[in-house]
Amino acid sequence: MKILTFDIEEWFHILDNNSTKTEKEWTQFPSRIEENVDRILDLLDRKNQSATFFCLGWVAQKYPGVVRKVADKGHEIGCHSHMHQLVYEQTPEQFRADLHDAIHSIEDAVGKKVTSYRAPGFSVTVSCPWFFEALVEQGIEVDSSIFPAPRSHGGYPSFGAARPARVKTASGIIKELPINIKTILGKPIIFSGGGYFRLIPLALLRRWMRNTDYVMTYFHPRDFDPGQPVIRDLSTIRKFKSYIGLGSSLAKLETLLDEYRYIDLQTAVASVDWERTKVISISSDN
Repeated sequence: MKILTFDIEEWFHILDNNSTKTEKEWTQFPSRIEENVDRILDLLDRKNQSATFFCLGWVAQKYPGVVRKVADKGHEIGCHSHMHQLVYEQTPEQFRADLHDAIHSIEDAVGKKVTSYRAPGFSVTVSCPWFFEALVEQGIEVDSSIFPAPRSHGGYPSFGAARPARVKTASGIIKELPINIKTILGKPIIFSGGGYFRLIPLALLRRWMRNTDYVMTYFHPRDFDPGQPVIRDLSTIRKFKSYIGLGSSLAKLETLLDEYRYIDLQTAVASVDWERTKVISISSDN
Protein backbone atom coordinates (compact mmCIF):
# COMPACT_ATOMS: atom_id res chain seq x y z
CA MET A 1 0.00 0.00 0.00
CA LYS A 2 1.52 3.26 -1.20
CA ILE A 3 -0.34 6.42 -0.20
CA LEU A 4 0.14 9.74 -2.01
CA THR A 5 -0.24 12.88 0.09
CA PHE A 6 0.77 16.54 -0.11
CA ASP A 7 1.02 19.09 2.72
CA ILE A 8 -0.28 22.35 1.29
CA GLU A 9 1.64 25.26 2.76
CA GLU A 10 3.75 28.15 1.48
CA TRP A 11 7.43 27.83 0.57
CA PHE A 12 8.35 29.87 3.65
CA HIS A 13 6.53 27.67 6.17
CA ILE A 14 9.77 26.27 7.56
CA LEU A 15 9.66 25.07 11.16
CA ASP A 16 12.19 25.81 13.92
CA ASN A 17 13.36 29.05 12.36
CA ASN A 18 12.71 32.49 13.85
CA SER A 19 12.35 34.38 10.56
CA THR A 20 9.59 32.03 9.33
CA LYS A 21 7.81 31.21 12.60
CA THR A 22 4.60 33.28 12.67
CA GLU A 23 2.27 35.22 10.41
CA LYS A 24 4.10 38.44 11.29
CA GLU A 25 7.19 37.07 9.55
CA TRP A 26 5.24 35.44 6.70
CA THR A 27 4.04 38.83 5.45
CA GLN A 28 7.63 39.64 4.47
CA PHE A 29 7.73 36.90 1.81
CA PRO A 30 6.12 36.71 -1.65
CA SER A 31 3.48 34.05 -2.22
CA ARG A 32 4.23 31.11 -4.51
CA ILE A 33 1.39 28.79 -3.44
CA GLU A 34 -0.77 29.11 -6.56
CA GLU A 35 1.88 28.26 -9.14
CA ASN A 36 3.37 25.56 -6.93
CA VAL A 37 0.06 23.79 -6.36
CA ASP A 38 -0.73 24.07 -10.08
CA ARG A 39 2.54 22.27 -10.81
CA ILE A 40 1.44 19.34 -8.67
CA LEU A 41 -2.10 19.27 -10.06
CA ASP A 42 -0.79 19.27 -13.64
CA LEU A 43 1.34 16.22 -12.88
CA LEU A 44 -1.52 14.37 -11.21
CA ASP A 45 -3.81 15.20 -14.14
CA ARG A 46 -1.29 13.77 -16.61
CA LYS A 47 -0.97 10.59 -14.58
CA ASN A 48 -4.69 10.27 -13.78
CA GLN A 49 -3.60 10.03 -10.15
CA SER A 50 -5.62 10.90 -7.05
CA ALA A 51 -4.06 12.11 -3.80
CA THR A 52 -4.84 13.55 -0.40
CA PHE A 53 -3.97 17.20 0.24
CA PHE A 54 -3.49 18.21 3.88
CA CYS A 55 -4.10 21.96 3.75
CA LEU A 56 -3.26 24.73 6.18
CA GLY A 57 -6.33 26.60 7.35
CA TRP A 58 -4.29 29.76 6.84
CA VAL A 59 -3.90 28.90 3.15
CA ALA A 60 -7.62 28.10 2.82
CA GLN A 61 -8.47 31.43 4.44
CA LYS A 62 -6.01 33.52 2.42
CA TYR A 63 -6.16 31.62 -0.90
CA PRO A 64 -9.51 29.76 -0.90
CA GLY A 65 -9.41 29.39 -4.66
CA VAL A 66 -6.29 27.24 -4.43
CA VAL A 67 -7.93 24.76 -2.06
CA ARG A 68 -11.18 24.78 -4.06
CA LYS A 69 -9.26 23.97 -7.23
CA VAL A 70 -7.72 20.91 -5.55
CA ALA A 71 -11.11 19.74 -4.29
CA ASP A 72 -12.82 20.40 -7.63
CA LYS A 73 -10.36 18.03 -9.27
CA GLY A 74 -11.61 15.28 -6.99
CA HIS A 75 -8.73 15.10 -4.52
CA GLU A 76 -9.36 14.53 -0.83
CA ILE A 77 -8.85 17.56 1.40
CA GLY A 78 -7.46 17.10 4.90
CA CYS A 79 -6.26 19.49 7.59
CA HIS A 80 -2.64 20.45 8.28
CA SER A 81 -3.37 22.84 11.20
CA HIS A 82 -4.22 26.51 10.86
CA MET A 83 -0.98 28.36 11.67
CA HIS A 84 1.66 25.65 11.10
CA GLN A 85 3.01 25.44 14.64
CA LEU A 86 4.63 22.45 16.34
CA VAL A 87 2.10 20.48 18.39
CA TYR A 88 4.35 19.91 21.40
CA GLU A 89 4.99 23.66 21.75
CA GLN A 90 1.26 24.34 22.22
CA THR A 91 -1.01 23.97 25.22
CA PRO A 92 -4.08 21.76 24.79
CA GLU A 93 -6.23 24.90 24.62
CA GLN A 94 -4.04 26.49 21.95
CA PHE A 95 -4.06 23.32 19.87
CA ARG A 96 -7.84 22.95 20.09
CA ALA A 97 -8.34 26.57 19.02
CA ASP A 98 -5.95 26.19 16.10
CA LEU A 99 -7.64 22.96 15.00
CA HIS A 100 -11.08 24.56 15.20
CA ASP A 101 -9.99 27.54 13.09
CA ALA A 102 -8.30 25.31 10.53
CA ILE A 103 -11.24 22.96 10.06
CA HIS A 104 -13.71 25.82 9.66
CA SER A 105 -11.49 27.72 7.22
CA ILE A 106 -11.00 24.65 5.03
CA GLU A 107 -14.66 23.63 5.14
CA ASP A 108 -15.70 27.17 4.26
CA ALA A 109 -13.41 27.06 1.23
CA VAL A 110 -14.44 23.65 -0.16
CA GLY A 111 -17.94 23.12 1.23
CA LYS A 112 -17.07 19.62 2.44
CA LYS A 113 -16.49 18.08 5.84
CA VAL A 114 -12.85 17.61 6.87
CA THR A 115 -12.16 14.24 8.53
CA SER A 116 -8.38 13.76 8.24
CA TYR A 117 -5.41 15.53 9.83
CA ARG A 118 -1.63 15.78 9.74
CA ALA A 119 0.41 17.77 12.24
CA PRO A 120 3.16 20.11 11.04
CA GLY A 121 6.52 18.35 11.24
CA PHE A 122 4.91 15.12 12.54
CA SER A 123 5.31 16.90 15.87
CA VAL A 124 3.14 14.69 18.09
CA THR A 125 4.96 13.22 21.08
CA VAL A 126 4.04 11.21 24.20
CA SER A 127 3.89 14.56 26.01
CA CYS A 128 0.75 15.43 24.00
CA PRO A 129 -1.83 12.76 24.95
CA TRP A 130 -4.59 15.36 24.52
CA PHE A 131 -3.77 15.59 20.81
CA PHE A 132 -5.82 12.56 19.81
CA GLU A 133 -8.73 13.49 22.07
CA ALA A 134 -8.88 16.94 20.47
CA LEU A 135 -9.00 15.41 17.00
CA VAL A 136 -11.86 13.06 17.89
CA GLU A 137 -13.79 15.85 19.63
CA GLN A 138 -13.65 18.00 16.48
CA GLY A 139 -14.73 15.28 14.06
CA ILE A 140 -11.39 14.04 12.76
CA GLU A 141 -11.57 10.33 11.98
CA VAL A 142 -8.13 9.62 10.48
CA ASP A 143 -4.73 10.98 11.49
CA SER A 144 -1.32 10.78 9.81
CA SER A 145 0.91 12.64 12.28
CA ILE A 146 2.98 9.90 13.90
CA PHE A 147 6.71 9.46 13.29
CA PRO A 148 7.32 6.17 15.14
CA ALA A 149 10.94 6.86 16.12
CA PRO A 150 13.02 9.64 17.73
CA ARG A 151 13.65 12.72 15.58
CA SER A 152 14.41 16.44 15.79
CA HIS A 153 10.72 17.27 16.17
CA GLY A 154 10.25 14.76 18.97
CA GLY A 155 8.91 11.63 17.35
CA TYR A 156 6.77 8.91 18.94
CA PRO A 157 9.00 5.82 19.32
CA SER A 158 6.59 4.01 21.67
CA PHE A 159 4.02 3.81 18.84
CA GLY A 160 5.82 0.73 17.54
CA ALA A 161 5.89 -0.49 13.95
CA ALA A 162 4.97 1.90 11.17
CA ARG A 163 1.67 0.26 10.39
CA PRO A 164 -1.97 1.39 10.52
CA ALA A 165 -3.35 1.28 14.06
CA ARG A 166 -6.28 2.49 16.15
CA VAL A 167 -5.76 5.02 18.92
CA LYS A 168 -8.27 4.72 21.74
CA THR A 169 -9.00 7.85 23.79
CA ALA A 170 -11.63 8.86 26.33
CA SER A 171 -13.39 10.71 23.51
CA GLY A 172 -13.38 7.84 21.05
CA ILE A 173 -11.20 5.96 18.59
CA ILE A 174 -9.21 7.47 15.73
CA LYS A 175 -7.53 5.62 12.88
CA GLU A 176 -3.79 6.31 12.60
CA LEU A 177 -1.76 5.93 9.40
CA PRO A 178 1.80 6.81 10.49
CA ILE A 179 4.74 7.83 8.37
CA ASN A 180 7.03 4.99 7.27
CA ILE A 181 10.70 5.04 8.21
CA LYS A 182 13.94 3.48 7.02
CA THR A 183 16.90 3.01 9.37
CA ILE A 184 20.26 3.96 7.87
CA LEU A 185 23.37 3.52 10.05
CA GLY A 186 21.12 3.50 13.11
CA LYS A 187 19.31 6.72 12.13
CA PRO A 188 15.59 6.62 11.22
CA ILE A 189 14.79 8.64 8.11
CA ILE A 190 11.75 9.26 5.92
CA PHE A 191 12.63 8.55 2.31
CA SER A 192 9.08 9.07 1.03
CA GLY A 193 9.03 12.87 1.18
CA GLY A 194 10.80 16.08 2.08
CA GLY A 195 14.53 16.60 2.05
CA TYR A 196 15.57 12.95 2.03
CA PHE A 197 13.37 12.26 -1.01
CA ARG A 198 15.09 15.11 -2.84
CA LEU A 199 18.55 14.00 -1.71
CA ILE A 200 18.38 10.23 -2.26
CA PRO A 201 19.22 9.01 -5.78
CA LEU A 202 16.28 7.81 -7.85
CA ALA A 203 17.66 4.27 -8.19
CA LEU A 204 17.70 3.88 -4.40
CA LEU A 205 14.23 5.40 -4.02
CA ARG A 206 12.89 2.93 -6.58
CA ARG A 207 14.41 0.01 -4.69
CA TRP A 208 13.08 1.14 -1.33
CA MET A 209 9.62 1.83 -2.76
CA ARG A 210 9.60 -1.63 -4.35
CA ASN A 211 10.67 -3.39 -1.14
CA THR A 212 8.41 -1.48 1.28
CA ASP A 213 4.81 -2.70 1.47
CA TYR A 214 3.53 0.31 3.43
CA VAL A 215 4.57 3.77 2.21
CA MET A 216 3.08 7.07 3.38
CA THR A 217 4.40 9.85 1.15
CA TYR A 218 4.41 13.50 2.20
CA PHE A 219 5.34 16.17 -0.30
CA HIS A 220 5.12 19.96 -0.14
CA PRO A 221 4.62 22.41 -3.01
CA ARG A 222 8.06 23.87 -2.23
CA ASP A 223 9.67 20.45 -2.86
CA PHE A 224 9.16 21.01 -6.59
CA ASP A 225 9.98 24.73 -6.83
CA PRO A 226 13.61 25.34 -7.85
CA GLY A 227 12.93 29.06 -8.30
CA GLN A 228 11.98 29.82 -4.71
CA PRO A 229 14.07 32.42 -2.85
CA VAL A 230 16.66 31.36 -0.31
CA ILE A 231 15.87 32.13 3.33
CA ARG A 232 19.17 33.63 4.35
CA ASP A 233 19.22 33.10 8.09
CA LEU A 234 18.96 29.32 7.88
CA SER A 235 21.99 27.42 9.11
CA THR A 236 24.20 25.77 6.49
CA ILE A 237 22.72 22.37 7.27
CA ARG A 238 19.15 23.66 7.12
CA LYS A 239 19.82 25.38 3.79
CA PHE A 240 21.20 22.14 2.42
CA LYS A 241 18.17 20.17 3.60
CA SER A 242 15.71 22.79 2.38
CA TYR A 243 17.12 23.41 -1.10
CA ILE A 244 18.89 20.21 -2.17
CA GLY A 245 17.40 18.47 -5.21
CA LEU A 246 14.63 20.95 -6.02
CA GLY A 247 15.42 20.85 -9.73
CA SER A 248 15.06 17.08 -10.11
CA SER A 249 12.36 16.23 -7.57
CA LEU A 250 9.35 16.56 -9.89
CA ALA A 251 10.93 14.20 -12.43
CA LYS A 252 11.64 11.73 -9.60
CA LEU A 253 8.05 11.78 -8.50
CA GLU A 254 6.81 11.40 -12.06
CA THR A 255 8.98 8.32 -12.54
CA LEU A 256 7.69 6.76 -9.34
CA LEU A 257 4.08 7.50 -10.30
CA ASP A 258 4.71 5.64 -13.57
CA GLU A 259 6.21 2.61 -11.81
CA TYR A 260 4.00 2.05 -8.77
CA ARG A 261 0.32 2.33 -7.93
CA TYR A 262 -0.51 5.00 -5.38
CA ILE A 263 -3.80 5.62 -3.59
CA ASP A 264 -5.25 8.48 -1.59
CA LEU A 265 -5.90 8.34 2.14
CA GLN A 266 -9.61 7.53 1.81
CA THR A 267 -8.85 4.53 -0.38
CA ALA A 268 -6.15 3.38 2.01
CA VAL A 269 -8.50 3.60 5.00
CA ALA A 270 -11.13 1.58 3.14
CA SER A 271 -8.61 -1.13 2.30
CA VAL A 272 -7.42 -1.76 5.88
CA ASP A 273 -9.04 -4.45 8.03
CA TRP A 274 -9.20 -2.23 11.09
CA GLU A 275 -10.47 -4.97 13.39
CA ARG A 276 -7.11 -6.70 12.99
CA THR A 277 -4.98 -3.61 13.68
CA LYS A 278 -3.24 -2.81 16.94
CA VAL A 279 -5.12 -0.68 19.49
CA ILE A 280 -3.12 1.94 21.37
CA SER A 281 -4.83 3.33 24.47
CA ILE A 282 -3.99 6.91 25.41
CA SER A 283 -5.43 8.72 28.40
CA SER A 284 -5.34 12.44 29.16
CA ASP A 285 -6.63 14.63 31.97
CA ASN A 286 -6.75 17.72 29.71
